[in-house]
Amino acid sequence: MDARQSAKGNKAHDPRYRDLIDQLVSARKRRGLSQEGLAKLLGRHQQFVSRYETTERRLDAIEFVDIARQLGVSLDILDRVPPPS
Repeated sequence: MDARQSAKGNKAHDPRYRDLIDQLVSARKRRGLSQEGLAKLLGRHQQFVSRYETTERRLDAIEFVDIARQLGVSLDILDRVPPPS
């Protein structure tokens, strides 16, 4: 399967979005949190975390902020997102 396609065959998200999600996944793991542990902190189901981590579901801006805050990730990471190519 092409790295830019999801399991459903749709084009995956912009690589910059994937990079932001990868940073959230890394932060979750550094904190020693499981998907279920993070989901509980967020008041969500584990599937919510799984689906955004696999890009099956796209986060909206508020969800991104909430997750980043729970993980102690500074929103300064948004300043490092390169412009579209």
